[in-house]
Amino acid sequence: MKRDASPPPAPALSPGLRVLVVLATTVVVLAGVYFARSLIGPLALAIVLVVICEPVRRPLERRGWPRWTGTTAVIVVAYLILVVMGVLLWVAGVQFARLVADYLDQLRGSVDGFLAWLQSAGLDQEATDAAAAVLDPSAIVRLVSSLGGTVLAVLTALFFVVSYIIFMAADAARYRDAERVFGAPRRPALARIGRLNTGIRRYYVVNASFGAVVAIIDGLALWALGVPAPIVWAVLAFVTNFVPNIGFVLGLIPPAVLAFVVGGWPMLLAVIAIYCVVNVVLQVLVQPKFVSDAVDLSLTLSFFSVIFWTFVIGPLGAILSIPLTLFVRALVLEGDPGSLWLRWLSGDRTATPASAARDPLTPS
Repeated sequence: MKRDASPPPAPALSPGLRVLVVLATTVVVLAGVYFARSLIGPLALAIVLVVICEPVRRPLERRGWPRWTGTTAVIVVAYLILVVMGVLLWVAGVQFARLVADYLDQLRGSVDGFLAWLQSAGLDQEATDAAAAVLDPSAIVRLVSSLGGTVLAVLTALFFVVSYIIFMAADAARYRDAERVFGAPRRPALARIGRLNTGIRRYYVVNASFGAVVAIIDGLALWALGVPAPIVWAVLAFVTNFVPNIGFVLGLIPPAVLAFVVGGWPMLLAVIAIYCVVNVVLQVLVQPKFVSDAVDLSLTLSFFSVIFWTFVIGPLGAILSIPLTLFVRALVLEGDPGSLWLRWLSGDRTATPASAARDPLTPS
């Protein structure tokens, strides 16, 4: 008797429909992250801080110290980083607001002279009014106040970060036993987590190193030009270097405004030229090479990450953009052998057919 043929398999989704399903799912997830950003942002910051400080535990463990001492060391170092960065931002903001208030009359005179020059150059009244609205000293004061409010909101979120760090540092000590407990079945996933943690640490080490060099050069240049409070703006240049690609612009605005007030156009142009040269040489030509080697992320994706994550979770997104992008890639792409092409597009140099043929879940 002839057997009945097995029923044909159910048709799979077409490529176009799969793309639509993935996009719709992504929008739903990102909408949830956006509405929960006040919780997710501090949580992400706490995770990054614990990952950065985790190596502090290792020397204590090698000496045979109790596990709680390593956990305490991680918490203390993470808190020190938070305090130092918060104080630096607060000092820079307060100093800028004070200097703007002190030089307010000179700033008004400089702005009036610039508007008169625009009118003498033949620009119509609408263009002059637009420039006046942008350069109005009261608008600059309002901008400083809004920046202060943003910093205050970030510091308020740090209340949650302080709590998260304690719990995560304690859990991190237990997670170190995962490979011993679960063995080979979980080794690929643990390897991906290890590469992610290493990439995050390398990224911030590279940023801190280049930020220190940029801060020293900028501070010496501002001191030589006679810009008020050069040390403060050097510190600000160091802090804003942790914002990829556009950080130097944020660090340029306060010293540029003060240079315009105390030295007019020549000093303003000199400050802009120095910042641009330092940025082009170090942060555009040299630093991306080191960052690329550290995290394997394309320049286009790293630039877009700043804008994207800032929109999704707020100001913290600018600082955490690269770690968040690395996390999404590790979670969504690195566990799927079929996503090799997307990993390669993102800048992952290990995502090649040769390495995938050996083991798509381990680095080449």
